[in-house]
Amino acid sequence: MPSTISLIQQLKIDYPQFKFKKSSNFSWSHSDSTIYYANTDDNLAYLFHELSHAILNHIDYNRDIELLAMEAKTWGKATEIASNYNIQIDDNMVQSTLDTYRDFLHKRSTCPKCTATGVQTKKQVYQCLACGHQWHVNESRTCALRRYKIKT
Repeated sequence: MPSTISLIQQLKIDYPQFKFKKSSNFSWSHSDSTIYYANTDDNLAYLFHELSHAILNHIDYNRDIELLAMEAKTWGKATEIASNYNIQIDDNMVQSTLDTYRDFLHKRSTCPKCTATGVQTKKQVYQCLACGHQWHVNESRTCALRRYKIKT
């Protein structure tokens, strides 16, 4: 398995349309076409994951369920790209990561009034199927989930 440093050098050659910048975590910034990576040989899968977001031109999503679909597609692409570098991405790790998104979506869609499952009616707004309660959720991708009652 190549080291992160030598792999980054090869990725810069193979994907000159993107910048690669060392960081404390892995992320993709569409606004500056930069893939941020942590210098760790243990998690190369996340490097390929962020590269896949870049290749797939992922910018944003409107419905929370789109996030899960986007992440699943990204992991599929990451697995494909990694194999070109003789690196295998563990499917159990992928499913575990996707489970965090599934849990995230479940928490956002759980009615804070009666705990039934709600549906997303527009960006960051849900409505309960059981009691009709509506709530607004925060962005919460990098912070704790908050749900706020919508005044009717």
